[in-house]
Amino acid sequence: MKSEIEKSLITLLKGVQHFDNEVFVEHKELFEKLASSQSPSTLFITCSDSRINPSMITQTEPGELFIVRNVGNIVPPYGEMLGGVSSAIEYAVLALKVQHVVVCGHSNCGAMNALCDLSSPKFDTMPTVRRWLRNAEAARATLGPLEAKDMGPETVRELAEQNVLLQLAHLRTHPAVVGALSRGELALQGWFYEIGTGQIVILDEQTRKTRSVDEALAELHAEA
Repeated sequence: MKSEIEKSLITLLKGVQHFDNEVFVEHKELFEKLASSQSPSTLFITCSDSRINPSMITQTEPGELFIVRNVGNIVPPYGEMLGGVSSAIEYAVLALKVQHVVVCGHSNCGAMNALCDLSSPKFDTMPTVRRWLRNAEAARATLGPLEAKDMGPETVRELAEQNVLLQLAHLRTHPAVVGALSRGELALQGWFYEIGTGQIVILDEQTRKTRSVDEALAELHAEA
């Protein structure tokens, strides 16, 4: 009898087989074009959560999104924990010349739940997670004193939204981002994705309120 690990691997490899035999063939010209270069319009920073599929949410093709994923869709301030996230931002803005950076949080986020319980002994075995989530602690402070028992769906959503706004502020500490913003070559936007309904709302940095996608599109059309 096959183990669960073997079964999951078989499922994964069958997916690759389907891609090779059907999906790739259907989009062969696109992949041939992408083989030599990429020119994504958007840097999309989101959570590692398996329920988030950026390309499906935005209905974009391969080559259109430059995607950074990590626990809690976090952007450490420039100079703090320089590494994969910082280098991806720098490369996307300076080399790929993306026009947009989107930070997308989501409902039922495990990172947001964990943020209110970092002193728990369970994180003694996950010191890297604990240290990483320190980059989101200021978001928790906006909601006042919180404990793990307070974390219902609405509180998690509010914390996730505040975290997106915090990470947008962190983005503005990165020299590459500051330079592109000052030249009018880049725009930043924060999103919140409700997994159960598929709804995206846009977070306004100035008012700290949300707008629907329909409202945002109406404003853009009015300005055109």
